[in-house]
Amino acid sequence: MDLLCSPASPFVRKTVVLLHETEQLDDVRQVPVTASPYGPNAALVAANPLGKIPALVRPDAPAIYDSRVICRFLDARAKAGLYPEARLWETLTLEATADAIMESAVLITYEARHRPEEKQHDDWVDGQWTKISRALDALQTRWMSHLQGPLDMGQIAVACALGYLDLRHDARNWRQGRDALSAWFAEFEQRPSMLATAPQG
Repeated sequence: MDLLCSPASPFVRKTVVLLHETEQLDDVRQVPVTASPYGPNAALVAANPLGKIPALVRPDAPAIYDSRVICRFLDARAKAGLYPEARLWETLTLEATADAIMESAVLITYEARHRPEEKQHDDWVDGQWTKISRALDALQTRWMSHLQGPLDMGQIAVACALGYLDLRHDARNWRQGRDALSAWFAEFEQRPSMLATAPQG
């Protein structure tokens, strides 16, 4: 199988962390592609008409895409239990919260990277950061007991979202006022799977 990817993407990172945690790295070849909204790679569009990463190209079935779909597939393939039945809805909600943080953070990055400065909308950027801030507050106040429990995909997704905030939006200091979440992340990011997938730029 081929995972069409870009190493700085937090959505790709959570998929590759799962590969590490479930010992499937040797089964999936990581294929770097360009995922710019203005000209994505032709192979990526062939696998995912939306032109977004990651996409998983399977030899015996249609390609699948959206990181949540790919992660569910890979977890089921390995019978790893990262979507535990006993707390499935909580895990899925936590993963969705993390993905929403990633989506807003990527949009802020794109605004600065792909739009001329005179056409950038500060109010829109602030609105995206407000979404992120509310989600971080929810993690701090509602989800710490889950984050500190047995490993699941919700935790992996949250860690990758926080890692992306450090990579692209460190100046906004997401840790301020969120000591419990910050301490949890400081420990979680030392997992071998997180260290092995740390983005380089």
